[in-house]
Amino acid sequence: MSDDSSRFAEMLAELSGLTTEAHTADRGDLDLLGTIELVRAMNAEDRRVADAVAEPAEQIALAVDGITERFRRGGRLIYIGAGTAGRIGVLDASECPPTFGTDPSMVVGVIAGGDTAIRSAVEDAEDDVDAAVADLDRLSLTGDDTVVGISASGRTPYVVSGLVHAREAGALTVALAANADSAIGAAADIAIEVVTGPEFVSGSTRLKSGTAQKLVVNMLTTLSMIKLGKTYRGVMVDLLATNEKLRVRSVRTVAQLAGVGVAEASDALGRADGSVKLALLMLATGADAPVAALALDEASGILRVAISALS
Repeated sequence: MSDDSSRFAEMLAELSGLTTEAHTADRGDLDLLGTIELVRAMNAEDRRVADAVAEPAEQIALAVDGITERFRRGGRLIYIGAGTAGRIGVLDASECPPTFGTDPSMVVGVIAGGDTAIRSAVEDAEDDVDAAVADLDRLSLTGDDTVVGISASGRTPYVVSGLVHAREAGALTVALAANADSAIGAAADIAIEVVTGPEFVSGSTRLKSGTAQKLVVNMLTTLSMIKLGKTYRGVMVDLLATNEKLRVRSVRTVAQLAGVGVAEASDALGRADGSVKLALLMLATGADAPVAALALDEASGILRVAISALS
């Protein structure tokens, strides 16, 4: 048997053992079902995802604490993945600045094949182990960073290589897979394995696996940002008002949380140079902008602590 044939047989055996690649006999009639039956059948499968994400809750919590600790040291959260998994990391990273007011360099998405792969498939990119090393080297990893490798199969060579390299660089490494006992889990400090089972359309891991990945990355960033004080009473208070909708939301947030009228909220935001958090602190304590800004800085940006210090 040739080397190529041997490798093909090996990969076939690997894929055959993955739950994400499994075929279920009761799906053989999908093309015969009516549309409403298809909707209900697919929804029934999707409802399993949230329960699957609950299983590795302790590992997710460990990852959140590790990410938060490194954020406080000035580190970054870096997602690395290929295909759908890579796109999910890029999406989550891109949503952090407008949602939490973070610098774009704080959460970064790295995808096999580069930016082109966000919209188009890049041939063999997921198998390029050297590219993963080069992509991460461009970011100059440190021990204050966290690298989260995302792969539905849990065996994507690009992701495995990236995690191994990140670990050698001293970064905290986290694996997010949709199969148990994954190769990326073995390569990482923390393994988050969300076993969502066979896909509604066999092997299409943009479905339940992708949904699970989105739920977990939502947790990693949202919960770490909560711990960093980016929210107050369950509301975003570090959002960047980059459009009219967000400017209106800023006024509404200040008015609701401070218990004042729209005019007073708008005035406070003006004096706070648009900062919702600063406006709330000024209204809660009567402090002027410079004093409130200093208090926030001394409280590491945590509004409750700053309010207590000035009250």
